[in-house]
Amino acid sequence: MKHFIAILFCFVFTQSQPPLYTCRSVTTTIFSEAPLENIDATSTKGVSVLNPATGELQFSIPINSYQFQKSLMQEHFNENYMESDKFPFARFKGKINEKIDWKTPGNYQVTVNGDLEVHGVKQARSINGTVSITNSSVTVQSKFTVLCKDHHIDIPKIVFKNIAESIQVTVKANYTPSTASK
Repeated sequence: MKHFIAILFCFVFTQSQPPLYTCRSVTTTIFSEAPLENIDATSTKGVSVLNPATGELQFSIPINSYQFQKSLMQEHFNENYMESDKFPFARFKGKINEKIDWKTPGNYQVTVNGDLEVHGVKQARSINGTVSITNSSVTVQSKFTVLCKDHHIDIPKIVFKNIAESIQVTVKANYTPSTASK
């Protein structure tokens, strides 16, 4: 929660054009297909801030919030691979490239350029997604791949067949206008 407040604080005091949109329950899933066993986990604990005036977008996901069907898999994920005590969050900070009419309902295909930080390693990324606008809500969705090697996530040779080298990430955030921007 303190990271959400910090993100919101940065947006409120560096941007002069409200309103900001916030999501306190970003849903992310990670999926990796491997020969012996698929890795599949979900988190609903992420937070995000969207500034329609500038197109800026930020996400913060607590790594230890991912829930697995098998507790042993969750333990190995946090302790052996993601080292969630040392690197507690995955973060993304970027900007939507396309101009969007935020007052016109519809689905907008977008590309967001920014920095993805996973396992303490930042990487410049261009991520495709969809912004859906209705009369009462804004939703952002995306599906992209993260390569373990790009973020220095080591996979021991002994379990190489159990864990794939790439992780499919799906993100969905339903935003509401922030009361701090009014």
